[in-house]
Amino acid sequence: MKTLVTSLLVAFTLVSSAVSFCEAKPIVRPVKQAAAYEVSMYTATNGNLRLALDKQKGGRVTVSMKNDKGNTLFTQYVGKRETQSRFMFDISALPDGVYTVEISNGAETKTQELTINTPKEQLPARQIALN
Repeated sequence: MKTLVTSLLVAFTLVSSAVSFCEAKPIVRPVKQAAAYEVSMYTATNGNLRLALDKQKGGRVTVSMKNDKGNTLFTQYVGKRETQSRFMFDISALPDGVYTVEISNGAETKTQELTINTPKEQLPARQIALN
């Protein structure tokens, strides 16, 4: 009986030590790298918004414009293989208000506010009458 208990104890010790060396390794999917990008935008005198985007290959960048209520007015995608993109948006037909332009590569989002304000017609400050 002692040999049976001893052999079971030795077998248990060997199995437990073998199990402690075998660790379960989780399956890890590679993380997609976000493309680094630079953006510049300005409004032209004819009522257009011009946007220039330079980025690295390998990641997608999304450009979207939202109104003050959060509704998306347009979305433009720049593909993985593109490195430069130039956009021209006609904003002359948009009503006055505050708009947000969002540029995102999935990891970071840059936002820029755009205020459209139509100047009101001014009346002359004084009148001259001739007799």
